Amino acid sequence: MGYGTGAIMAVPAGDQRDFDFARTYNLPITAIQMPSVAWFDQHAIASSADCSTWPNAFVGDGVYINSENGSLSLNGLASISEATKVINAWLAENNCGEPTVTYRLRDWLFSRQRYWGEPFPIVYDEDGRAHAVPTSALPVLLPELADFKPTTLDPNDANSDPIPPLARVKDWTMVSLDLGDGMREYRREVNVMPQWAGSCWYEMRYLDPTNTDAFINHEVERYWMGPQGDGHTGGADLYVGGVEHAVLHLLYARFWHKVLHDLGHVSSEEPFHRLFNQGYIQAYAYRDDRGQTVPAAEVIETDGVYSWEGETVAREYGKMGKSLKNIVTPDEMYEEFGADTFRLYEMAMGPLDASRPWNTRDVVGMQRFLQRLWRNVINEDTGDTVVTEDEAPEELMRHLHRTIVGVDADLQHLRFNTAIAKLIEFNNALTGLVNTTQIAPRELVEPLVQMLSPLCPHIADELWFRLGHDTTVTYVPFPIADPALLVEDSIEVPVQVNGKVRARIQMSPTATEDEHLAAAMSLDAIISALDGRTPLKTIVVPGRTVNIVVK
Repeated sequence: MGYGTGAIMAVPAGDQRDFDFARTYNLPITAIQMPSVAWFDQHAIASSADCSTWPNAFVGDGVYINSENGSLSLNGLASISEATKVINAWLAENNCGEPTVTYRLRDWLFSRQRYWGEPFPIVYDEDGRAHAVPTSALPVLLPELADFKPTTLDPNDANSDPIPPLARVKDWTMVSLDLGDGMREYRREVNVMPQWAGSCWYEMRYLDPTNTDAFINHEVERYWMGPQGDGHTGGADLYVGGVEHAVLHLLYARFWHKVLHDLGHVSSEEPFHRLFNQGYIQAYAYRDDRGQTVPAAEVIETDGVYSWEGETVAREYGKMGKSLKNIVTPDEMYEEFGADTFRLYEMAMGPLDASRPWNTRDVVGMQRFLQRLWRNVINEDTGDTVVTEDEAPEELMRHLHRTIVGVDADLQHLRFNTAIAKLIEFNNALTGLVNTTQIAPRELVEPLVQMLSPLCPHIADELWFRLGHDTTVTYVPFPIADPALLVEDSIEVPVQVNGKVRARIQMSPTATEDEHLAAAMSLDAIISALDGRTPLKTIVVPGRTVNIVVK
């Protein structure tokens, strides 16, 4: 569908391209909207200036002027949306038109001239007419092929038409089928579908991968993907994908899912209920004087100069990727640090949705944390557990239950880095207890291992078995915090003089304003800061702050 059915519209005062055209050819420019005072101030011109002297067209909402004819006036309207409604109403009233929505849709190029991909279940007769392959002949499987490289019609002309690899397999390309008028020879479609053919609906096939009668059983789909209550559209609970998939894959998958829903094949209106895009892992890449990337692992640094095979190379910072030859493989990390350490470092690098710099030297920090945790539970000399049934100090029990609440919330919101920070903090407190008392109470150790399990499943399971359990920790429920241990006996409250923190006091959660103020005024640091001056005003928020104002 075209736009405007051939009509030409030019509004130089409100469109930059028309504005430039009018200026180039000295055409008159009539203002149709009066910009705001701020717009004129921003461009350092008087509001009375002729619009032909404006530095550029005004694009946005402004009061309409010079916009009327004998039967319609937009003058005085303050926004484009208001003017649009008035114009639409006038067109409808005069039988000249009506409002409609125009979709900017384009054909979807859904074929590739390569080997890997799903074959199209289409064949062509001798007249070139397309026919669908009968259900009895599905699925159409790719033939075995040794040479996957594409070729061209003319090997000496790189611009000649390509020949798909499947076209070279004659005994597969030509097939005998009975499509209702006897056995005949047909030619298969030799292009294949793009990766979207599988990725647009894989979340459903995962639920029922061995079903040979349908792509998914209706009951299975309703159980896993169906709406979970009023207002719930259904779909996969959580979609985690890179930012490069935030447009195309989600657009195509949603279109595919909507079609399946409209045809009655799925009960969920949407394919994904919650979306989360993780950021890039970033690293240094190196290029030679031709601009070609070289293997980052083979680059040598000497006094700030980088070289590869004796040639100086330039260093640049960006995302990690195979094409940039700066990847670090999981196998390398497993070999040096172990899988759990690698997993933990990846999640501790920073917020999951932010791009984060990779630095192999930092991985050792996570390794040390796991080593300290191991030593808190296992005697490295004997291999026996050092865990006891002793009662844990109340302060550490409170710390544990604050950690349970914090880690649980962080995991729910995919804040893995802050969850790990809380686990490290608690393990440090446990290490202090073990070092001073040689005691590692079970009631502290076991919840710590349970919280670690989603992040480091291997070491958590090993510790769990060594603690005397005969089943995996994976299926043990996450620890539940005791509300009584979340109530603080005392709260640290900052004391300010004229807005600057001068001291801190420990107060009961039930302390009154007067008790806060009395405790603050008795501190040597506050007496010194006041220097004999009488407070003009005191602001006390119990449990939060004490602020003393003086001249």
